[in-house]
Amino acid sequence: MAKKLSAKARAAARKQRDKWKNKRWFTIRAPRHPWNFKRIGETIGETDEHIMGRVYEMTQQEFSGDFTKMHVLLRFRVTDVVGQDALTTFVGHAHQSDHTRRQIRRYRGKIDDVVDVVTTDGFLVRMKPLMITERRCQTSVKQAMRAKSAEIIRAFASKSTYSKLQEAMLGGDLETEIRNAVKSIYPCRNVVIRKSQLLQTGVVNEKGPTLDEIHAEEARQEAELKAKKAAALEAAEEDNSGEGDLLAAAEAMESISEKEEVVEAPSEEDVEAPAEEEAAPAEEESTEEEPSGETEASLMKLKKDELVERAKAAGVATSGTKADIVARLLE
Repeated sequence: MAKKLSAKARAAARKQRDKWKNKRWFTIRAPRHPWNFKRIGETIGETDEHIMGRVYEMTQQEFSGDFTKMHVLLRFRVTDVVGQDALTTFVGHAHQSDHTRRQIRRYRGKIDDVVDVVTTDGFLVRMKPLMITERRCQTSVKQAMRAKSAEIIRAFASKSTYSKLQEAMLGGDLETEIRNAVKSIYPCRNVVIRKSQLLQTGVVNEKGPTLDEIHAEEARQEAELKAKKAAALEAAEEDNSGEGDLLAAAEAMESISEKEEVVEAPSEEDVEAPAEEEAAPAEEESTEEEPSGETEASLMKLKKDELVERAKAAGVATSGTKADIVARLLE
């Protein structure tokens, strides 16, 4: 026989709640300096304490859009939560192991090293450079190259903040400096900082925009993008040219998404002044086009099939877009 549940067990079963309903989404943001709280991902959690300390990984290609860095993994740790935003600290990067193995071939030399450095703002970072020589070389040459690269890394870090060190590692400036320093010892095929790790934090830099300013800027850009998309769709709907309206809408949407800079709207005075000056030329053009009976604007309102029939009647070519056919009819 099945065992009967006690009253307390039945009450506990009724009170059992779904934990997923209490979870919410948090926006993961890159550090304030030098990345200006860039939005890099999302995570889910029940409370702020649940997501503290989480490590988020992504490729540098996803972070910066550089396709040559698709093998570089970036690691960010959540250190603070403000509302729905999870603020992070950059804790290191690493090259994927399969990419590193492809660099090493027979008759080449491999030089590894581990260098601990301290930045000017007190961050302790462990860096692991990797040098691949064109051919095999002696151990004494490897030691000289290893010492030279460690000297360059320590000298650079001693004069740089942690944010500047991040930019130099991920941007390739530090690797270029090491390559130029060791090429006089032995020719190198490749020089990279294959791994970095944050061992101890220091003084956090407060440069850059605040989180409220980033939210305001994101809201403004989103509103402008929605307005532009709505205007492009309305302009496409006004054109009753069959396939032409769909093509125009697609081109308008692509042009809006590709634009990165937002053009400020002119003031009312700037708009009214040229409108009065252009009124007279517009009237002159309309008077000049009236004798012909058909203007470019009136022809563009016609459907493409009607324009093709008129072009056939006029004996002009019917290929191309509506604008091409109208230009031939007006010649």
